Amino acid sequence: MSHPTLPMTAGADGPPRTRDPLVFGGLSEAEGWALAPITPRDRVHFRVDRELPLATFRAALPAGVTVTYDEGEGLYRVDGACGEGEAMATLVRAWCATNGYATVGLRAETDVRRRAPRDLPPAFLADLCRHYCRVSLKRLQRNMSTIRLHLPDNDDVDQQVAEWVLKAVGQYDEGKGVPFGAFLATQLSKWVHDLGRNAYGRTAADTENKQQKAIAAFTAEHQRRPSEQELAAYMGQSVATLRRNSQTVATLNGLRNLHSLDGGPDSVEYVLPDSAEVPDELMGEAEQTLLSHALTAACAADPTARRDQRAAQPNVLGWATWYLTTWGGKTKTQLSAELVTSVRNMNVHADRAERALKERLSELAG
Repeated sequence: MSHPTLPMTAGADGPPRTRDPLVFGGLSEAEGWALAPITPRDRVHFRVDRELPLATFRAALPAGVTVTYDEGEGLYRVDGACGEGEAMATLVRAWCATNGYATVGLRAETDVRRRAPRDLPPAFLADLCRHYCRVSLKRLQRNMSTIRLHLPDNDDVDQQVAEWVLKAVGQYDEGKGVPFGAFLATQLSKWVHDLGRNAYGRTAADTENKQQKAIAAFTAEHQRRPSEQELAAYMGQSVATLRRNSQTVATLNGLRNLHSLDGGPDSVEYVLPDSAEVPDELMGEAEQTLLSHALTAACAADPTARRDQRAAQPNVLGWATWYLTTWGGKTKTQLSAELVTSVRNMNVHADRAERALKERLSELAG
């Protein structure tokens, strides 16, 4: 396999040099893409409160409709011919309701241009992925501190990068004249940011990102960190809005640092005072601490779950819904507006937290 990709510019004393095209599995990139061109289709995206039986679900759909499941995002995709999006959405919604599955964020999208990686020649796809996984890991070195917040294990990082390369293969439109390597590089930075959005919520992650960029820009310009009033003015916000957003960012950072959301909640020993030797007020605080811990442990990722199961991810939205409505003085309507998500979506995650919390409390009572 040859290694060059893009035209290279020579020095001023010579003509530009060009590199030979990359070859994967005996085919040039252009030849490979031509064998599996990107095609339009209608697509229905949705998530559910628990894993679907894919074989049964596929069998209930019309011929020609395909179903894929994105393990990394916990997202189901149903693809059909152009013009069938709304009909497929109605069918999926009805099937899930009939079989007792709660859907989250179900929507139809028209004229989605995609290719299935499996339609490419196997040798071409294998060589292409091997090459671009190495390229991607090099490019992502500058983002590795962010990636490590979510994927501390090297094998998990390698798997995530491989999934991103395959995702880019499915989305790459060779007809736009942009090399695949350039397209992939553009997408990688966006997908790194999506790790935080998927784990902690779109609004909180975006708020943190905007604040950090503004602080960095102000510091570079003035050689010092901004005051609260200066940062608010720099971002075009009121001080009240900045404080509210800062609280969101602080909550996000607190969630990242919670030991029981990062594994091993049951390995921590909690020493409670003897009720015969302490005031009732102190015992009340101890009981509230124990209850708070039980909630946090109930929302932790299940280390025994498969990576493609929802239980393998911390239930951050369920924790926020329970904690902030129980101790934070918030209503679900207020939280819905602040987190930019529906009350129904909050209820799905809160119900999941409640089921696990009841098991925790029954263990404590015993």
